[in-house]
Parts: sequence; structure tokens; C-alpha cells
Amino acid sequence: MATKKKLGKGLDAIFGEDIDSFLDDIEKSAQANAKGSDELAISSIRPNPYQPRKEFDENGLKELAESIKENGVFQPILVRKSVQGYELVAGERRLRASKLADKTTIPAIIVDFDDKQMMEISLLENIQRKDLTPIEEASAYAQLIKKLGYTQDQLAKRLGKSRTNVANMLRLLSLPEGVKKLVNEGKLSYGQARTLLSVEDEDEMLALADKTVKDGLSVRELERLTSPKEKKAPKEPKAEQRDPFMEDVVDRLRKKFATRVEIRNKCISIKYTDNEDLNRILDIMDVIEE
Repeated sequence: MATKKKLGKGLDAIFGEDIDSFLDDIEKSAQANAKGSDELAISSIRPNPYQPRKEFDENGLKELAESIKENGVFQPILVRKSVQGYELVAGERRLRASKLADKTTIPAIIVDFDDKQMMEISLLENIQRKDLTPIEEASAYAQLIKKLGYTQDQLAKRLGKSRTNVANMLRLLSLPEGVKKLVNEGKLSYGQARTLLSVEDEDEMLALADKTVKDGLSVRELERLTSPKEKKAPKEPKAEQRDPFMEDVVDRLRKKFATRVEIRNKCISIKYTDNEDLNRILDIMDVIEE
């Protein structure tokens, strides 16, 4: 039997600031030392309980299965020992496709990860390498923050993204379930979903989401519909008519901060939902001390 290849370093030593480097190192090592990995019985491998992805592209899996039938699995999956058999850490598409290809074994590298490490590598590997929906990605972010105690800033650095990007992704979780469903089904894009966040009334948001899908509205078209100057306002005396210039300024600020903005009586009002949202806005304004 081939010698088992185990990885037992701490997360900081493994990842540093770049999960890609770690994953690439594993892949290169696995391909260069294929004989050093074990052929494990597929039936002995249980799914990863921390897998953030709920849906897998069936056509993509079938194509991968055909490739595996013809060429085999070149890149071993990652597993850890469990009480009975093994638990998958990373490589669920390869495992699922191997089952479709009627394979009984699969090459695997055995790693020494505890629950915390397993959760992090699973979530980060999916975020970086898999085509998660924006809602699934946002949920993965939330899990890393809740389960592993990351701050938004720490998570952003871990993922190589900006703190603003992480904050905007997390805000998607506040969308109504009906809108989330449309995003998960691929009917609404991240940009469209983010634009809808500026709509305060839930019924109006759902109606705009349905209209976007039905009419095939672009993000720009949706932005125009959610813009304050596009909404019908109560009739005001002519003396109080809005200044077109100020309307344009409000529109620009709303798009920049992705939230409601008002200018009245020489005062700018920027709406936020909670402390995280406030930090997101302050970060855009570059007034947060590092």
C-alpha cells in the first residue's frame, strides 16, 4: 500500500494570507506524487457537513464523469479519518462525478484537520474555487464569521477581497426569501440583488425583482427604477420643487453607498441598517482607522 500523505500544520502556517497558494500546493503535490495518495473506497467516504454549496450543476457533473471514465481522477480529493471510514474535506464535485462514472475507488490525500480547520478549508475552498451563488457565498461568509470568530476585515484579508465587498455580500442575507430564491436560481445577478437592497418596502422589492426577471432588466435599468427621482412623490407646491442638480447628487450618493440618501435643509442623510452596515459605509468614506 502506498504511504499516506498527511498534512497537520496550523491554519496560519498552511494558508498564510492566501488560500489559493495552499490549494495550488496541494494540487501540484498530488499530481507530482500520485503514487503517494491512497485509493479509497468511495463507499467509505461521508459527505462534508460544512459544505456550503447546496446545488451542483448536473450537466457539469456528467461532463466530469465522462472525463473520469476515460482518464480517471488526476487530482486527489482531501479526506480526514473519522470513527467509521473517512469524511470529505474538499473535492465534492470529483467525488460525485466518480460515483456517476460508476467508480468504486478514488485517489485521496488524508489530512489531519480538526473541526475548525475542516470548516475553514471547506468554506474557503468553495468560495475561491467553486461557482457558488451569491447567496451561498454570503452564507459561507456568515458561517466563517459566526463559527470561527472572524471580523469582516479579517475575512476580507483571508479571501483577498475588500472589506466593502465582504460587507456587501453579507447584506444579501437580509433580502426577502423570495428574492434569495431568484438569486439562487440564477434569475437575478449579484448586481441586481445588491441594487434591490436600496428598496425599503419589501413588497415593492419583490415586485421589482419579479419585473426584473420578467422583463430582463439590466442592472442599470433597475437602478433607474429604484432611483428616488423615478419614484412617484407626493405633489408639492411649485415653490418646493426639487432641484434637478440636487436630485442628481442624491442619485450618485445612493449608488455609491448602496443605501437610501436624502438631502434636505442643507443636510445629507445616509441610511444604514446596523453597525456592520455603518462600518461598510464608513469604510467607503475612508474614515475608519485601521
